[in-house]
Amino acid sequence: MPGFNHLCFFQSFFMPHQLYDIGQVAEYLHIKEDEVRRLVKRGELPCLRKGDRVMFQRREIDAWASQRILAFDKETLASFHDASAEVLNEGSNQKTLVSDFFRREWIEPELHSKTRAAVVRDMVQLAERTERVYDPADLLTTLREREEIRSTALPGGLALLHPRHHDPYMFSESFMVLGRTVHPVPFGGPDGRTTDLFFLICSQYDRLHLHLLTRICRMVKQTSILEDLRSAPDAGSMLEVITEAEARVV
Repeated sequence: MPGFNHLCFFQSFFMPHQLYDIGQVAEYLHIKEDEVRRLVKRGELPCLRKGDRVMFQRREIDAWASQRILAFDKETLASFHDASAEVLNEGSNQKTLVSDFFRREWIEPELHSKTRAAVVRDMVQLAERTERVYDPADLLTTLREREEIRSTALPGGLALLHPRHHDPYMFSESFMVLGRTVHPVPFGGPDGRTTDLFFLICSQYDRLHLHLLTRICRMVKQTSILEDLRSAPDAGSMLEVITEAEARVV
């Protein structure tokens, strides 16, 4: 991504097996330490106990946060977005993010998938077009694992697919692809509706991944991106919709 010092970003943000203490988790999630303790007490936050100490594995915290972001209300989403943007802006002056990770050829306006399993498989095939996926079979496996935890479908017919964990061997660079199915597919949406728009977020870095999730959710809540993507006639037009929606958010 333009503007990033990749080495510093990797060293600072990508340590999937790193253990965090309560203060570090609070900083990472942009919440207060008391809230972390409350979540631990209620058994809602995955943790490890080392004697009297409570520790957190970064991979598990990332997976937990990804799931929570999809359910944020508008106010919480805005707060988390601004906090994570402040962190990322230390390494980049870019104001747009989502549109920077797309290419027109990475958007498929006519996916013929008819089942949930077929969607995941076809989105991996779409990701292969980028030539940035080291092991498509591994990507397929981790996407399935993530969907088994809970569907990444959102209300309104949108799903934000992403791997359960983020490792450097998965991709040569971070990117996103978008598929629009010809016929809506049952995908486990919380509103009971079928889903026809599928983003696949492939990020090498945990915090960038979380921020991209948050940015897309804000675009959905604050613009007409879903309706505009459905009415767009081709991949180029769909990319323009994404770019314009993000510009209105930032």
